[in-house]
Amino acid sequence: MKNCGILVCVCFLIVLSSCNKDKIKELQKDLSFKTEKVSELEGQVDYLKATNNSLLDRMSDLSIVSKTGAESIKKSLEGMTQQYGYIQDLNSKIQSKDSLNLALVMNLKRSLTDINDDDVQVEIRGGKVHVSISDKLLFRSGSANLGTQAKKVLEKIASVLNDHSDLDVMVEGHTDDQPMKNGCITDNWDLSTKRATSVVRTLQNDHYVDPERLIAAGRSEFLPRDDNSTTEGRSANRRTEIVILPKLDQFFKLMESPELPN
Repeated sequence: MKNCGILVCVCFLIVLSSCNKDKIKELQKDLSFKTEKVSELEGQVDYLKATNNSLLDRMSDLSIVSKTGAESIKKSLEGMTQQYGYIQDLNSKIQSKDSLNLALVMNLKRSLTDINDDDVQVEIRGGKVHVSISDKLLFRSGSANLGTQAKKVLEKIASVLNDHSDLDVMVEGHTDDQPMKNGCITDNWDLSTKRATSVVRTLQNDHYVDPERLIAAGRSEFLPRDDNSTTEGRSANRRTEIVILPKLDQFFKLMESPELPN
C-alpha cells in the first residue's frame, strides 16, 4: 500500500514536470516574439529620431533662409524708397528748371518788345532757352564786326543774363551753305566762329557778363534751320544763337543717382 502511494506521487511529479516544460517552452516562445517586437520597435524609434533630427535641421535652414530673405526684401524696399525719393527730387528740379526757362523767355521777350520778331526769336528747345538773332541785325555780309543796332540788342539780352548769374551762356554762330572766303575769312567755319567770338567779347567787355559763364562756338553751315535751296531759307540759316543753359557741373549733379544698398 505504501509502495502504491509512492508510485502515485512519482507519476504526479512526472506529469507536473511535463506540464512545466510545455509552459516554459510557451513562455520562451512568447519571450522571443516579444524580444523581436521590442527590437523592431527600437529600430522604428531610431528611425523616427533620425527623421526628427533631419526635420529640425531643415527647419533651422529654412529659418536662416527666411531671415536672409527678409533682410534682402528689406534692403530692396529701402532701395526702392530711396530711388522713389530721388525720382521725386529729380521731377521737382526739372519742374523748377522748366519754370525758370519760362521766366527767362518772358523776361527776354519783354526786353525785346521793340525788336521785330522776324529778326529775334526766343523759344525753348531741348530744355534750353534759345535766342536766335538774324545776321542782318548783327553783322554786315561776310563780316564779324558788330553794328550799332546789334550792340543795343545785346545790351538788352545781357541785362537779363546778368539777372541769372547761375546760368551759362553759349553763343553759336551759324551760316548758310554758300562758300565764304575773303581777305579776313577763310571759310564758313571761320566766319561762324569769329561771329560767335565777337558777340561773346561784347557781352564780356561792354555788358559785364562773367566770362567764366560764356562759351563761343562756330557751327558753320551744318545745323540749318531751313532749306538752303531758297533765298528765304538761306536768310533764316544765317543767324547767331544765344543758348542759355545750366552750368554743366550742376547739370551732372542733378542727374546723379543715389547709391542704392546692395
